[in-house]
Amino acid sequence: MLAELVDHVIGVDPDRDWITVAALDAHTSGVISNDRFPATRDGYRDAVLWADAHSDPAERAWVIEGASSYGRGLALALQRNNEFVVEFDHPTRKATKDGAKSDALDAIRAAREALGRDKLNEPRAHDEIREAIRVHTVARAAAVRARTAAINELKAFVVTADEQLRSELRGLRRPKLVARCARFRDSTNRPIDQRCTRNAMRALARRIQHLTNETAEHDRVLKELIDQAAPQLIAERGIGYVTAAAFYLAWSHPGRCRSEAAFARLGGTAPIETTSGQNQTRHRLCRGGDRHLNRALYLVAVTRQRSCPETRDYMQRRTTDGKTKREATRCLKRFIARRVWRLLEHPKSHLDNT
Repeated sequence: MLAELVDHVIGVDPDRDWITVAALDAHTSGVISNDRFPATRDGYRDAVLWADAHSDPAERAWVIEGASSYGRGLALALQRNNEFVVEFDHPTRKATKDGAKSDALDAIRAAREALGRDKLNEPRAHDEIREAIRVHTVARAAAVRARTAAINELKAFVVTADEQLRSELRGLRRPKLVARCARFRDSTNRPIDQRCTRNAMRALARRIQHLTNETAEHDRVLKELIDQAAPQLIAERGIGYVTAAAFYLAWSHPGRCRSEAAFARLGGTAPIETTSGQNQTRHRLCRGGDRHLNRALYLVAVTRQRSCPETRDYMQRRTTDGKTKREATRCLKRFIARRVWRLLEHPKSHLDNT
């Protein structure tokens, strides 16, 4: 457990403008001191100096709640100083018995809960190529969502437009519909309702074209980044650049996921027993973990079921053994998670085999 590894634990509860820290004795869980610093470069430096006054840098751990959001800046600064940093995910108990809550109490709770854990979460990397992949992945996902919403709005306008316009656009497939609406011109000869409808549809169509070009640009950059960071993933059947980016972001860097079982647990594909009475062979799906990773595993599993004869034979064998299709798919996702972790954690051995 963490209490056996260090002498002091620094719990951190960050928010947008401030970081609240609390220093605890790892052996007694007693609070030594707590303080608050601005969430700036100077504030991070002052927090480290404050911690130096209460603990030995070689015998302490920083437990940061939300190390991928508000605590990202502090976690990155500490990692660059070779500090022992632990990411605190979800608290399992209240800060106090009576439900009192404050930033200082949250920092103390994070430190105390982390002391009793034997499985510690290492923060994801927030720099270099992983950060480049992350920002393009996030921006691409936002562009795809906005494009889908714009397409739905455009089709809704077609349904509610006047009959003349509906007859003009009826039967056009999406690319031709968008191109046709983007060429609409403003005319004062039409009634005001038809004129405004065409103008709104033109704006939506041009928005769709812009978002389509933006998505294509993100895809181009992601392809270059993945080819540089993890080309071995693309060589696998069913894995494209978008799913490869999701795998790389969840894995982050060597050593973060200590085993392929931990990576599968992170992706929500590890089996969870639901045995009771005469039923001793069932497992249920995990609803936790990284849902972006879980979705990427599912997409690869579905793609392999459609295009890979060996995968179809595997699914047939599993269902013949008595598993449902959902249970067999979960087993397939578990296999894919194992394969992906090995490709990312040991890329050189993969290259040697090829």
